[in-house]
Amino acid sequence: MIHRVLACVMVLCLGAAALPATAQAPRNFPADALRGALVVGSTPEITLNGQPARLAPGARIRGQNNMLALSGSLAGQRLLVHYTFDTSGQVKDVWILTPEEASKKPWPSTPQEAARWEFDAAKQTWTRK
Repeated sequence: MIHRVLACVMVLCLGAAALPATAQAPRNFPADALRGALVVGSTPEITLNGQPARLAPGARIRGQNNMLALSGSLAGQRLLVHYTFDTSGQVKDVWILTPEEASKKPWPSTPQEAARWEFDAAKQTWTRK
């Protein structure tokens, strides 16, 4: 009995040692990622910057931990995000921002702003021209 308890404790300790570190590597966003406020409605319907929009088939939503998030679990929440569109104008990729990512300003919220600004992919920063 004592051997089983000790074996269980050892397995738990080894498992805890193998857990990933809590620090997250910085995420790199593509140059076409825009910033906005997202509210998930009845999927695939969403509101993006107060305007009706639609998630593309196969759209991916990544949480602050960069893991995939189910749209149903986000319903009704107002989230600050970066997002991209597919070729048909539907929202393709969404990243829910961490406070550190949200603090990087300016960040374009429209394609017109992105066209006028300059993106530094290495620093993940935008500069107004």
